[in-house]
Amino acid sequence: MGRPRTFDIDAAVDRAMTLFWRQGFEATSTEDLVEGLGITRGSLYKAFGSKEQLYAMALRRYCQHHAAGLIEMLDRAEQVRPAIRAALLELVEADLADPVPGCLLVNAATERSAHADTVQQVSSTMGQVESALAGALERARARGEIAADKEPRELAQFLTTFLQGLRVMGKARANRAFLENAVEVAVRALD
Repeated sequence: MGRPRTFDIDAAVDRAMTLFWRQGFEATSTEDLVEGLGITRGSLYKAFGSKEQLYAMALRRYCQHHAAGLIEMLDRAEQVRPAIRAALLELVEADLADPVPGCLLVNAATERSAHADTVQQVSSTMGQVESALAGALERARARGEIAADKEPRELAQFLTTFLQGLRVMGKARANRAFLENAVEVAVRALD
């Protein structure tokens, strides 16, 4: 009979998520994970199976947290246009404050595009964001916030794509004026 686990799995996944987010999958060694999670190599493999499986858990955690926040904000927004603008500007602020990690979703899509599980997780999360945006824009159209001839699904696809591009530009250290101007142009697409 093995020894009982002496660490919190959720806290370990959160710490792994931060390591993968800042360093990427390839640059994060097993030793980095052992040190960062404060566990032994044996405990790492026993609890998570492999670095790959731990990465999948960390990416899922990131996607659930970040997508859920945006979806919740869109669902409770009384006015959609200001909510979308605020969400985009919040991302600008996050990237200006610390551009190094960027967005783990974007990082995963670019670093691990040859890995089916990663691609599926990224695609699923982007689909959730797109659906939430489309639903919010449909409600906005019904309330007269956006023109009746605007197609919510098309706008949602554009905004989902724009959101990811905004994160890339933030990581590339675009300046505040550039990023804020891009947000204003994107919001004008709702006119």
